[in-house]
Amino acid sequence: MTVIERPPLLSRLRPWLSGFDIPLLLAVLWLCGWGLLCMYSAGYDNGTRFPDHARNMVLALGLMFIVAQVPPQKLMAIAIPLYTLGVLLLVATALFGVTKKGATRWLSIGITQIQPSELLKLATPLMLAWWFQKREGILRWPDFIAAFGLLLLPFLLIAKQPDLGTGILVLAAGLYVIFFAGLPWKLIVPAFVIGAAAATALVLSEDKICEPDVTWPVLKEYQKHRICTLLDPSKDPLGKGFHIIQGEIAIGSGGTTGKGFMKGTQTHLEFIPERTTDFIFAAFGEEFGLFGALALLVGFTALILRGLMIASDAPTLFTRLMAGAVTLSFFTYVFVNMGMVSGILPVVGVPLPFISYGGTAMVTLGLSLGLLLSIARVRKLVKT
Repeated sequence: MTVIERPPLLSRLRPWLSGFDIPLLLAVLWLCGWGLLCMYSAGYDNGTRFPDHARNMVLALGLMFIVAQVPPQKLMAIAIPLYTLGVLLLVATALFGVTKKGATRWLSIGITQIQPSELLKLATPLMLAWWFQKREGILRWPDFIAAFGLLLLPFLLIAKQPDLGTGILVLAAGLYVIFFAGLPWKLIVPAFVIGAAAATALVLSEDKICEPDVTWPVLKEYQKHRICTLLDPSKDPLGKGFHIIQGEIAIGSGGTTGKGFMKGTQTHLEFIPERTTDFIFAAFGEEFGLFGALALLVGFTALILRGLMIASDAPTLFTRLMAGAVTLSFFTYVFVNMGMVSGILPVVGVPLPFISYGGTAMVTLGLSLGLLLSIARVRKLVKT
């Protein structure tokens, strides 16, 4: 009689756990801890926000673990189908989408409603990384023009919904891929100069261009109001400027050490609009102060630096481009969210990773981190 002994559980799990990038995981867990702490304080009296946030976080970590097992080659194989599906869903949303608060961003699929633009946050850089991988060694000007076309198609469809926040994230992720692929500096520098000149002209001419009878080209009226409110929120302190003013008051009142856990008056007296979503950093700054904000920035900085290290050591052009784009996308999330809450950027719907409430955004973060971990595992296997 033959006795077959089952190996210990740890031995069976070791192939699944081996190769994980520990510094990256530690940065993620650090941010998750702050996210749970902040959400409990800001959302404990706001329905089921805290348990839902914890559930979304567990779901995102599970997806991260699953995607990390998938070799980047297989991810590369789904680039075209995923991008095509995302664009088709955006077209379907424009034609048959559900409109809420003046924006057509959702598509009904019977049992639920989905927001196809979220899919393009990953599908667009994935498609561009695939494109440049196929053109490696033979890159020409037409290849960059085609890449910009692949990027502008989903961006314009998303901006038309309108959803400027998601559009900025998709555009930034795609631009990072194009930059890492070798876009010449002689094109990048003039773009920055033009942008800086436009911002300066905007600030200097604020009194004239923000008059009610002035129509801005390209931008919609509500987008004009957001920019004008940023330039001078005191013009409408109880209306469109309320978000910025209350966010600045909350962050400033936190001082160096903060008012203490669950002791934020601006937060719990509901002066901060969207205190569990877009403006949660204001609630965080009020309760944990400058030291808490620095602790949060340490986690984000560690994650971004580790992601760039993974990108620099990635074995193929595709993995380098994807790792770099995913990593700098986190930077975009953090910079835009903290900037708009602090009053240095217009208010757009961009969440703070791991901290803000939102199931779809959390799932997207989990998928992005899983892709980054997958690339890190391949890098370690190649070295060994």
